[in-house]
Amino acid sequence: MKAKISVELPKVKLSKFNLPRVQKALTQCLQCGYCIEVCEAHNQTPWESVTPRGKIYYIKAIDTNGMDIVDTALGRKIELSDDFVDAMYKCTGCGNCEVVCHAHISLVDLWEEMREWMFKNGAGPLPAHKGIAVNVKNKHNSFGESPAKRDAWWPADIERAAVPDAIFFAGCTGSYRMQHIPTAGVTVLSRAGVKMNCLGEKEYCCSSPLLRTGNSNLSLECAEAVVEKADGMGAKDMVMTCSGCYKTVSSDFGKYYAKVGQNVYHFSQYVEKLINERKLPLNNEFNAKVTYHDPCHLGRHSGVYDAPRNVLKKIKGVEFVEMEKSRENSRCCGAGGGYKSAFGDLATNIAAERIRDAEATGAEILVTCCPFCVLNLTQGAKKAGSNIKVMDLSQILLQVTAPKEAASKE
Repeated sequence: MKAKISVELPKVKLSKFNLPRVQKALTQCLQCGYCIEVCEAHNQTPWESVTPRGKIYYIKAIDTNGMDIVDTALGRKIELSDDFVDAMYKCTGCGNCEVVCHAHISLVDLWEEMREWMFKNGAGPLPAHKGIAVNVKNKHNSFGESPAKRDAWWPADIERAAVPDAIFFAGCTGSYRMQHIPTAGVTVLSRAGVKMNCLGEKEYCCSSPLLRTGNSNLSLECAEAVVEKADGMGAKDMVMTCSGCYKTVSSDFGKYYAKVGQNVYHFSQYVEKLINERKLPLNNEFNAKVTYHDPCHLGRHSGVYDAPRNVLKKIKGVEFVEMEKSRENSRCCGAGGGYKSAFGDLATNIAAERIRDAEATGAEILVTCCPFCVLNLTQGAKKAGSNIKVMDLSQILLQVTAPKEAASKE
């Protein structure tokens, strides 16, 4: 039985709703249904209304204000119902539907535009997402943790340079829940001689969790705090292990404030650059059969597919194998787009399916490049009863780049 989500709708007539400029996308849709097979949210909730095609059909009805010939004939009333709101948020924002779309609709942008429109009309986001917004507003991070602890993950044995080569941006999940990942990242880069620092309390949430659920109200404040602090440090580069932060800082900040003055790299890109420049020694073998999961924000959304694979292939001892669903056709881990915070069990189910994809290759280790993916895939492995180990690329490099005499300890 479907759980109802309570949503207070504005006391206005539907005719006063003005859709964003999405008519082109609505007209492009051929209702062919190719998007349905790749929609992980639909696999978990197999209703037509949850599919990309179903969402577009409903948005078309809103756009015509119920004057479509079918709606008119059936006397259907068009409204922003709880069911529509629920369907719009039952989406990870992964973009796999966009990859297979024969009409070439920019579906990721469409879902985010519609969620923002719903938010402005009081029909979203969901209660779990509202809690995140409160945390970001009050504490500048999505978990509501103390800003004073933002950089508690920084390795004690690594100096924080007053004028760094690179600023390391840990993100909320890395700072407060998966601290070992940014710690590993900074340690690895320090072994290449990179002078680093972080933003400390001024590392505000990048606002990605809010943007993906329709709330852009805090994006200016978050972007301004990060840009002003970062640009004042004199660093040339900014590096991050979080794929969601990478997409937001590199692509979204400029829409709401300004781009950072640094070259923005995902950790995998920066490490590949250091290896190619012979600055990062790969001292140790990593003897394991490994496969790689593409985070949606890094792969489909940002086009970074090769860097992490190239790094893995340079490590001695690694036997690299691809999953059937990889690169632009990768299965989402289930954690993105506010889906995990609102529908946690369903997100874990999707992660369990991804674990089965990895097991089918015979791999011992599933590597990815995002702390949120690591977190959800680890939960998925537990749910699937799998022995496969989920690791971030930084964790593998922590072992591989260690001095030979310290490798066993790492």
